[in-house]
Order: sequence, then C-alpha cells, then structure tokens
Amino acid sequence: MTLHLKDNELSLRALEPSDLHWLYEVENETALWQVSDTITPFSAAILSEYIANAQRDIYAEKQLRLVIQVANAPIGLVDLFDFNPKHHRAMVGIVILPHYRNKGFGKRALRLLLSYARNVLDCHQLAATVTEDNTESRCLFESAGFKCAGVREEWIYRERTYINEYFYQLIF
Repeated sequence: MTLHLKDNELSLRALEPSDLHWLYEVENETALWQVSDTITPFSAAILSEYIANAQRDIYAEKQLRLVIQVANAPIGLVDLFDFNPKHHRAMVGIVILPHYRNKGFGKRALRLLLSYARNVLDCHQLAATVTEDNTESRCLFESAGFKCAGVREEWIYRERTYINEYFYQLIF
C-alpha cells in the first residue's frame, strides 16, 4: 500500500519549529475559539513547547495535529484527538483559515486524513462535533460521509445563548 499525505497541491505535514509565529496567530485568533474550548490566549513559550512535543507518537499522546499546506503556505490545521487504539477510533477537528475556505481545501485535507486514519492507524471509526450554526463544517463532514448520530441540546454556551451541538460519525 502506498500512502500519501498529499495530493497534487495540498499536503498534510507535521508541525515544525518554524511554524511558531503562524501557530501563535492561529491559536490566538479569538474568532476561532468558538469551535474549541479555548478561553485564554496561548503564549509563544507554551506553543513552542507544544510544537516540540507534537512529534511524539500518537499512541502515547493520543493526538496528532497536522498542518494543511498549499504551495508551501500553511492554510489550516487538522487534528486527530482522543485517539483510542483499543477501540479503533478517534475524534477529528479541522480549521481552514478564512481566506482559503470554500475552495475545496478542507474536503481534500479531510480525505487525506481519513485515508491515514483508516489505512495507517487502523481506525474503524472517526467522530466530530459541530455546533448547529456552523453550517460550513456540517456540510464538510457530511460530504465526507459522516452521519449525524445525535444532538446534544443546548450544549454550547456562547454570547449569552445556548447552541445545540451535533455528533457526527464515520464508520469505515
């Protein structure tokens, strides 16, 4: 089997020390915090340490973060987290920077990650959670074959209101 973490122009790669400034900007972009549980900024020192430790084995760390790159420019991140090799499953997260959205990059990156999770990590299923109001992400996961397996009602509290969160699964 030949596995490629790239297609004709897009690639998924490990974080490098040279990504520190870019990762600092992404992680501290408050508009992106709504898709995570982030509520405080990250320091450059913390992110530098994270990058240094990100090279560890997914079996030990239970997570893997890859940079989505096009033409040598980072355009987003894709994560496998809560990796459970015993049960052959993991959670998936993806963020594409605003300028690169709606150009098919997310779908292509997700397709590469799915292939890696299935063929290298032997995952039987992947899951993702997406808020009800994030229609772009819901469409992305649905287009990749994920099915909505449930709704957590009023699960996310944001801007003085509660938002439903959808639980998506893809079983290979």
